[in-house]
Amino acid sequence: MDDAAAIRLCRGGDGDAYRHLVERYQREAMGHALAILGNRQDAEDAVQDAFVDAYRALARFDEERRFYPWFYAILRNRCLKLMGSRRRHDSDALDDVGMLTREGAASVEEVVALEEALKKMLSESREVLMLRHLDGLSYKELAERLGIPIGTVMSRLFRARTELRAVLTTRPKKP
Repeated sequence: MDDAAAIRLCRGGDGDAYRHLVERYQREAMGHALAILGNRQDAEDAVQDAFVDAYRALARFDEERRFYPWFYAILRNRCLKLMGSRRRHDSDALDDVGMLTREGAASVEEVVALEEALKKMLSESREVLMLRHLDGLSYKELAERLGIPIGTVMSRLFRARTELRAVLTTRPKKP
C-alpha cells in the first residue's frame, strides 16, 4: 500500500491503515527525533506523540504533498516542545548507533566517535547534519523541511560542521 492510499483509507474511517505509515516511517522519525533531542526516551515519546498528532490532523493533509515532510514538521514541533519542558541529558543519550549512521558507512570506532561528538553538539546542529548528511536532503529540501530560507540552511550547516569538527578534534586520542 502506498502512502496516499493509506491516507485515503484513514480518512474513510479505516484506522488500521495508519499502521502502514507508522511502520514505514517510524525508524526514520526515531532517528530524526534522536538527533534533535539527544535522548532515546524523549525521542520515543516525541515520535509516538507526533504520530498521534498526525493521525488527528489527517483531515487537513494536502494529498498533493508527500507524507513524511508534512509529518516531520509535526515531529519537529513535538521535539521542540519536549526540549522546552525537559531540559535534561541522560546518560543514555544517543545510545543507538544504528540511528546515527547508515549501515556499513563507518567503522565501529568512527561511529562511536561520531556518537560522542553529536552528544556534545547543539540540537539544532545535530538536526541539520542528520538531515543533510545522513538523509541526503538538498539545501532546497532542508529549507522546506525546516521552514527557513536556503541562505539560513547554508549558514546553519557551516556552523554545524564547524562545531562537529571542533568537537571531533578536541576529543582525546587513543594511545
